[in-house]
Amino acid sequence: MLVELTMYSTATSQPSANSPIDGIRILALLPDKWRKDLRQANGEIVIRVDTADDTTSDQIQATVAEVLSDPAISHWELRACHTLATGPSADDPS
Repeated sequence: MLVELTMYSTATSQPSANSPIDGIRILALLPDKWRKDLRQANGEIVIRVDTADDTTSDQIQATVAEVLSDPAISHWELRACHTLATGPSADDPS
C-alpha cells in the first residue's frame, strides 16, 4: 500500500523549526521493511510510505500513532493518511 502521511506539530501554533530533524526521527522509527520518503518538512512533515504488502491504511495509522508516542516526537500528530494510486500517473502521457 502506498500512502502519504501528513503530520503537524501540536507544540505551538508556529511551524516547528525542528521539523526536518523530527521528520528524520520519524522515518527512523517507522518499520524498516517499509520504503519511506520524506517529502516535506517545513512546518508540517509529509512522508510517503510504501509498505509493499497488504497492510491496510488503518494498520499504517496505528503504527504511526505508536511511533508518535515516542517522547522525542510526541508533539507531532497525524493529520492525514492519504492512499495514493500505484502504477502510471494520470498525468503520465505514456
